[in-house]
Amino acid sequence: MDAWIPITLAATAAQTLRFMAQKHLRATSLSTGGATWARFAFSAPLVALGAWTYGRASGQGLPSAGPGFWAYALIGGLTQILATLCVVALFGRRNFAVGIALKKTEVMLTALAGFVVLGDRVSAAGAVAIALGFVAVLLLSDPPGEAARCWRRFATPSAGLGLLSGLFFAASAVGYRGAVLALEGGDTVLRAGSSLAVVTLAQTLALGLWLLWREPGQVRAVLGAWRVAGLVGLFSMLGSFGWFTAFALQNAAYVFALGQVEIAFSMLASVLVFGERISGREVRGMAVLTASILLLILGG
Repeated sequence: MDAWIPITLAATAAQTLRFMAQKHLRATSLSTGGATWARFAFSAPLVALGAWTYGRASGQGLPSAGPGFWAYALIGGLTQILATLCVVALFGRRNFAVGIALKKTEVMLTALAGFVVLGDRVSAAGAVAIALGFVAVLLLSDPPGEAARCWRRFATPSAGLGLLSGLFFAASAVGYRGAVLALEGGDTVLRAGSSLAVVTLAQTLALGLWLLWREPGQVRAVLGAWRVAGLVGLFSMLGSFGWFTAFALQNAAYVFALGQVEIAFSMLASVLVFGERISGREVRGMAVLTASILLLILGG
């Protein structure tokens, strides 16, 4: 089995746990911005310490930034902030599992962005799978309780937030893959950890300053909710490190495609943890989306 597969599965599991903790924070004590900042503020120190410790233990010096590193890293960091804001806001409109599923438009958009920016390609079977995934997203974006007309599927706030988060996550994935590949020196683990350390520090500072300006009470609220926010940071660090490492090893579209197993994780969390119900239409949509994942991986 290629190394990127178990790494991606582990990253997906950690990300699901992080979203669960963020959903709890958003529902109980924090704003969308505060719940988003918690993932960066509590993960940045862990990431920096982990990268430094690994570099020292393995006898490697820190990688140097090659051409394009800073542009890729900062664009990836900014778009990830925007994507996370969209997802956290989405949790207030649809249930946990469907919110995650709508976010998965990132697979289709990452394939396109990866080709345009980095020259990454997918096979013909992969392209069919991506189209099938889009059909699944249409099924999932109907307004609850009614069989909407086609145009109304795109007119719902839930669909808009899901598609927008997918666009931002696609941009961040391509940016992160470009950043890791632009570093010179060090092995894959060290380059992934170093890139992640730079990005999370920039995200912590940028979003923290924004909150101090626009929502000053939220910084204190995040720090006060350190028990759950700390878990958000821990799961974020584990998940992000996995994603960065997988991006260094494989086309970002394929990594995100395998990451669609998050839908199964989120369905379990939605029912077992949050006590939410999933409709038959939503189950069918998720089944079609899962089929597209398998086709992309097996045929791509």
